[in-house]
Amino acid sequence: MKQLSNQMNDNHFASYHLNSTPPMYGLAQCHEDLDQTDCLLCHAEARTRIPRCLPRSARIFLDGCFLRYEYNRDFFHESFSPTFDTVNCSSNNATTVDHDRNIRMILFGRNVDHAVGNVTSIALRRNGFGVVGMDGVYALAQCWESLTPEECRQCLQNASETVRRCVPNDEGRALNAGCYLRYSTSRFYNEGADSEGHHGYSIGVIISIVSASSAFVTLSVSAAYAIYARLSKRKRELKNLSRISKRFDRSGLKFKYETLEKATDYFSPSRKLGQGGAGSVFMGILPDGRTVAVKRLIYNTRQWVDDFFNEVNLISIIQHKNLVKLLGASIEGPESLLVYEYVPNKSLDQFLFDEEKSKLLNWKQRFDIISGTAEGLAHLHGGGSHIRIIHRDIKCSNVLLDENLNPKIADFGLVRCIGTEKSHLSTGIAGTLGYMAPEYLIRGQLSEKADVYSFGVLVIEIVCGKKNSSFTKSLLQTVWTLYKSNAMDEAVDPCIRNECLQNKPPVCFKLGYCAHKLRFS
Repeated sequence: MKQLSNQMNDNHFASYHLNSTPPMYGLAQCHEDLDQTDCLLCHAEARTRIPRCLPRSARIFLDGCFLRYEYNRDFFHESFSPTFDTVNCSSNNATTVDHDRNIRMILFGRNVDHAVGNVTSIALRRNGFGVVGMDGVYALAQCWESLTPEECRQCLQNASETVRRCVPNDEGRALNAGCYLRYSTSRFYNEGADSEGHHGYSIGVIISIVSASSAFVTLSVSAAYAIYARLSKRKRELKNLSRISKRFDRSGLKFKYETLEKATDYFSPSRKLGQGGAGSVFMGILPDGRTVAVKRLIYNTRQWVDDFFNEVNLISIIQHKNLVKLLGASIEGPESLLVYEYVPNKSLDQFLFDEEKSKLLNWKQRFDIISGTAEGLAHLHGGGSHIRIIHRDIKCSNVLLDENLNPKIADFGLVRCIGTEKSHLSTGIAGTLGYMAPEYLIRGQLSEKADVYSFGVLVIEIVCGKKNSSFTKSLLQTVWTLYKSNAMDEAVDPCIRNECLQNKPPVCFKLGYCAHKLRFS
């Protein structure tokens, strides 16, 4: 995937064939309405979904790009597949329920037919890509560049027939082996998309480049490394468990599994506090009366040992008022458990994005949450010791609030430690889309700046009282537009607008955007 991504740095299409046993094929394609940056972001998101598919083959469709890998079969010229091709229709009806509905449905169906037919014709004339908007219906068609013109025609013809079945719904997507076709009542493709201005290379050039590339050597080495890494990982898991066990015996951090099981009422659903990517969290009451939070790690994944080791080995050695304190763990039962201090008000997102609870957070409290989170993050980054720790998943749901609404950063399963002599660490991409810096997504180079970017998004969310999205029309874009128009007041959460207009919101917006615009050195 790394070499496939390297090709995508300068192109909207890439393909590879590994002549191994079994042989492996991979293909990536961005829609031509995306610029190169958006293409790389979309491809990076598609890559993050691969672990969910392993060890099976996968076809990953996103609204902007496509990624596929397959064992034993060359699919580069596969136009459509009766077995796996599908059509996704929205649940919203484009026609209103009234006495003229049948007429409206017929007219809407004709408009969809017209748009789909036209965009198909445009794509066939323009190297496999086309967009069109007419009579309130917008459509986009994209063939993968590995197809011949005839294969593209077959794919789009099949896709246009299937996507029409979505009428009278307001949106439909045909997801075929060799192409993508979508219609909608809203304009979804990027402005400036022009079939006349198709900038991809010709199919013949692409095939020449791919055939002349060093795919065999590169992917053969990757396959050998994957086997080596799997064996090494198992040895490391056993070694880590041994180290953790010995450390617990010496440190007093060790809890009995039976004690925690009873403390949580045998992990009763009524005691459940939340669910994260690494496991569930339950409230527990220990025999001495202390209330704690018990994190029940997902045990049946290859990642659990790394997550467990990170949280125990790194977080147990740092202490700060704005970091959730690790009290101990259990590693000898049927599953691994982590024990944290109990933070009664749960996470910031449950306040901030709730229409009623958000009114409980005034401007001073929000500013204190911003300041406290910054202090905790600075401590992680080496402010209190020689250790530099990168959290990698700073977001509202990972900021907990105590009884006085003081913030505490939580969920350290993705943390990484960087030596003082290093400027960054090259690592696999992990985190939450919408909070991850584009440079980290694209290059995979991790430094404190990845957390700073996430913190900038967090600041803007706190001031605006709205959640950022990972794609178009994001909160960041909205605030930036208002900022340039000297209309930042409109972005402030109405719950605190009157209270804070005379205080620090412009400073916080600038702080958030300085963090958001920060780029890697």
